[in-house]
Amino acid sequence: MSGNTISICASLLMAGALVALSRTNGFVLAAMVLLVVGLAWIAMMSILNGSAQAGSPDWVKARALSVYLLVFQGSMAGGSLLWGWTASQFGIPMALAVSGCGLLVITVLVAPLFRLEAAPTLDLAPSLHWPDPQVEGDRDIDSGPVLVTVEYWIDPARMAEFMAAMRAMKRIRRRDGAMQWGLYEDASRKGVVLETFTVESWLEHKRQHRRITNADRVEQDVVRAFHLDDEPPLVRHFIAP
Repeated sequence: MSGNTISICASLLMAGALVALSRTNGFVLAAMVLLVVGLAWIAMMSILNGSAQAGSPDWVKARALSVYLLVFQGSMAGGSLLWGWTASQFGIPMALAVSGCGLLVITVLVAPLFRLEAAPTLDLAPSLHWPDPQVEGDRDIDSGPVLVTVEYWIDPARMAEFMAAMRAMKRIRRRDGAMQWGLYEDASRKGVVLETFTVESWLEHKRQHRRITNADRVEQDVVRAFHLDDEPPLVRHFIAP
């Protein structure tokens, strides 16, 4: 079973078990229902934890997991307040029934829109295909900000396609540390397009070289296919004095 299927089944199982628990009076029957609740909980937790780890590149994995845990634990705290108040106002059976029905509705509405996978569908291993930037003399790693420009020669008839493909590059640059990103067409040379992005420091730009993944390289190859010159796009680096 895929991670997405397990998450949906776990949600539906939990929803049904909560509603059943709200209608249960005997201890033995309640214990059997709680066994189902535990199965659903463990299944969902395994998929969530695995997806959070597998879906993040190594360089950002710790930060991604910290955000995931913050959201998860914050939701637990907020949910405790919400359902505690509901139980105190309307009784425990009503709180269980409402939470089960709510989970069922949310699962049905959200499942078609978002997919949850336990394993990454993209190759997030570092590609390391960017050459080291050429600089004159030694540069302080803290110097910056750094402006990087990439010059493309594009067929004017395919400019709209190129602009659409560059949306992926904008996402990649910003995700990997760029503070600003822009795309400009040369007013004096039709078809010459300049991509620019700014990073905080020379060290941060060197880190960008290690953060590019094999999945990003596929997106970059799509953009490079629009470049008409036999030589690769010209890359320049400018460091604030």
